[in-house]
Amino acid sequence: MQRVPMTPAGHVALTAELKHLKEVVRFQIVRDIEEARAHGDISENSEFEDAKHRQALTEGRIRELEGKLAASEVIDITRIPASDRVIFGVTVDLEDLTSEDEVTYQIVGTDEANVKDGKISVTSPIGRALVGREVGDEITVRAPGGLRKYVIVDVHYK
Repeated sequence: MQRVPMTPAGHVALTAELKHLKEVVRFQIVRDIEEARAHGDISENSEFEDAKHRQALTEGRIRELEGKLAASEVIDITRIPASDRVIFGVTVDLEDLTSEDEVTYQIVGTDEANVKDGKISVTSPIGRALVGREVGDEITVRAPGGLRKYVIVDVHYK
């Protein structure tokens, strides 16, 4: 079984989502199905079909989350001695060598990634280019707009 790396915060978020789906959403859908059945003929009842569709999607997401959590490998970088090397979970300050803009990203698992929050997946092109590199290293990343060159300014183990 392939391990799914995630930060402690990512593990907490997935666990909370799973709990919410099982304890709240599942029961709401069951109530919606019962209510739709009470309206009579279910063969032409769009509320019933909608509830059944939501039920299928919810059960699929529950199975997906249970699988990911079972295969999770929680990596807490606060327990790892800090260095200048980029590893999963660290926050990296980069300078774009073309525009001279600075950006900051945390390297996280695929389920935690959100570029707007400064979190990029370890499997993304920039994430793959960064892991294993050190402060001062230059990296080249193929982006939708073409090749981008960055220099690693700093690495934070927080």
